[in-house]
Amino acid sequence: MKILIVEDDINMRKSFELAYGDCKDLELFYVKSAILALKKLPEISPDLIITDINMPGMDGIEFIKKLDNKYDIIVITGNATLDRAIQSIRLGVKDFLTKPFDMNMLYELIKRIQAENDKIKSMPKKTKSTKKADQDFTQSSDALERAKSIALKAAKTDVNVMIMGESGVGKEVFAKFIHKNSARAKEPFVAINMAAIPENLIESELFGFEKGAFTDATSAKKGLFELANKGTIFLDEIGEMPLSLQPKLLRILQEREVFRLGSTAKPLKIDVRVLCATNADLEKLVANGEFRDDLYYRLNTIPVIIPPLRERKDEILPLANETLKKVCDEYDLGEKKFSKQAQNELLNYDFPGNIRELISIVQRAAILSEEVEISDKDLFIKSRKKQDLDEKKKELFVQVIKSVEGNLKEAAAILNLNVEEIKNQMKIYDIKEF
Repeated sequence: MKILIVEDDINMRKSFELAYGDCKDLELFYVKSAILALKKLPEISPDLIITDINMPGMDGIEFIKKLDNKYDIIVITGNATLDRAIQSIRLGVKDFLTKPFDMNMLYELIKRIQAENDKIKSMPKKTKSTKKADQDFTQSSDALERAKSIALKAAKTDVNVMIMGESGVGKEVFAKFIHKNSARAKEPFVAINMAAIPENLIESELFGFEKGAFTDATSAKKGLFELANKGTIFLDEIGEMPLSLQPKLLRILQEREVFRLGSTAKPLKIDVRVLCATNADLEKLVANGEFRDDLYYRLNTIPVIIPPLRERKDEILPLANETLKKVCDEYDLGEKKFSKQAQNELLNYDFPGNIRELISIVQRAAILSEEVEISDKDLFIKSRKKQDLDEKKKELFVQVIKSVEGNLKEAAAILNLNVEEIKNQMKIYDIKEF
């Protein structure tokens, strides 16, 4: 199994070497930055990526976004970044571990992922039906219906729509739903994830280029806006759009025309409806000067806010059962079902990764479980109620403060907080000075 370890700490890299150097079933590759990792991916083609979060240059969260769910990922983090680790789960990583962690525990996790992948490879896949589902949303809840109602009203108009929600809630599903229920339904729907494309390529992808516009431009190419003409373009992760390109997008919205890179001709007139999505706080980005306020107001004509799965409890078991049936049919696993304990475990879990995480959990359980009835242990999850998170955060604070022998300035630096925030958290968690 090829594993790419992305870690800037040389001592941590040595720990991996010492722990797994003699494991003949693991082939380890090391890089000290996410930027180097992206360059090495085509050469290494790893089965699994283990990455830190806090790294110079590009941090782990940005790195995971660039990977765009194309690899299995485990996150390791040491700077008390529980919230960011949960953010990584929302982006679809397999699991996260907090440093210092047990190397044997990580090895078990690696082998579980390998077993899942090996089992998938050994299973004959059934040919998927080419018949498209008539429904965009196979399950429902009151919270989802409220969001769909707003989306449907927006679909009947031609205004720009901003779809907001956590990663994994189904923002692209909503974008397609709006397109299919609009007057442009028979025209192209073109989607692009801003976070998944290198910054130096976004402009040419969006706007196209003429022959000779740059070294490798051996022929002209239409941009996505041209390809979406008469239809809809969906700009996912719009908060990741470089500030330098935002005026060009604003011009397209205002003038309805686009310039290809390297063009000396007149601009091309286009007729495109723009939908965009984000899980970022765009108002905060605007306040910090990282996102243009005029562009924000142009894009945010109608906001559609998709609630997270934890606020749509009615959908959890139906979605889990639907996914289970699909996986069992696809890999010829026979009929399987969830035990009562497994059902309770699913209902009591917060799903920080939302629907994407639910699907991943059910797929893994269906493939790895040996029995007809899937148990709670087969799910490999632990319910995270608010009190559980508070206990984890408290434990994290205690560990850090102990490690610096009660020096709050040092603790603040490690936790990326100021001293007053540290004192406030100590009061909340009833932590006494050491």
